[in-house]
Amino acid sequence: MSPDPSLGSLQDVLGGLGRVVVAFSGGADSAFLARVAHDTLGAERTLVATAISPSLAPAEEADCRALAEEWGLRWLGVPTDEMDDPAYVANGLDRCARCKGALMAALAPLAEAETATVVLGVNLDDLGEERPGQAAAAALGARFPLVDAGFDKAAIRGWSRRLGLRTWDKPAAACLSSRVAYGTPVTLGTLRSVAEAESALASMGFATLRVRHHGNLARIEVEPGRLAEVVARREEVIAAVKGAGYVYVTLDLGGFRSGSMNEALGTR
Repeated sequence: MSPDPSLGSLQDVLGGLGRVVVAFSGGADSAFLARVAHDTLGAERTLVATAISPSLAPAEEADCRALAEEWGLRWLGVPTDEMDDPAYVANGLDRCARCKGALMAALAPLAEAETATVVLGVNLDDLGEERPGQAAAAALGARFPLVDAGFDKAAIRGWSRRLGLRTWDKPAAACLSSRVAYGTPVTLGTLRSVAEAESALASMGFATLRVRHHGNLARIEVEPGRLAEVVARREEVIAAVKGAGYVYVTLDLGGFRSGSMNEALGTR
C-alpha cells in the first residue's frame, strides 16, 4: 500500500458504506474519520457518537462536544455500561473486548435506526499491536475504513494537518481503564484518581503522558526528552499526584509508550 494514501481512497470506502455511525473518542484517528465522513456523506448520513462512561476522561468528553460544535457534526453522547459488567471490572486480559462489546451494544441500535454501519478509527498501525477489542468490534459488525483505505497514523496526522484539523497533533488518549494494571479491579475511585492525576500533570504542560495505576503507587510516563523536567519539578509533581489520592509517586525511566501495561504479559 502507498505510504501516503489519497483522501479519495477513504472517501470511496465511506461512499461504499453509504451511511455510518462513527465511534468518536475525539482523538486524532476518530476525529479525522468523523470529519471526512461528515464532509463526504453529509450530516444526514453521518452520525457521530461518543461513548460516555467513567473511563472517558472529562477533558476528552468536553473536547468531543467542542469538536462537534466547531465542525457542525451531528453528534450524540451515548452512555455505555461496561462498569456494570463484572468481567470488565475484574480487569482481566479480555477487558478491551468487554469494553468494545459494550460500545457496540450502545451503538448498534443507533446504526439500526440510521440503516448505517458502525465505523471505528482503527488504522494500519493498530493492527500490529495487542488489541483484542478490535477483533471483538469486528465480530459484532464494525468496519475500519481507515484500514480499508490504507491509512496509518502518519497519514492520518498528515492529512489532518492539510485539512486544517486542530486534532492533527493531538496526543493519543486511550481510555482511563488502560492505565490500571491487569488484575486490579477497575473502580470509579481508581478512574477518578487517574483522571485527576493526569489532568494535574497536563496543566503543568506535560501533554503526552500516562499515569499508570498500581494500587496506591502511580507510575508516571512522559516523553523521554522531558524526564529531566519531571525530576526538576519533583515537588510540584509529587504534590499533584498525591493530591489525586496516591501514596507513592514514581517516574518510569522508559518514558511514554502506548500499551506499556502489556509488557508484563511478555507481549511487547
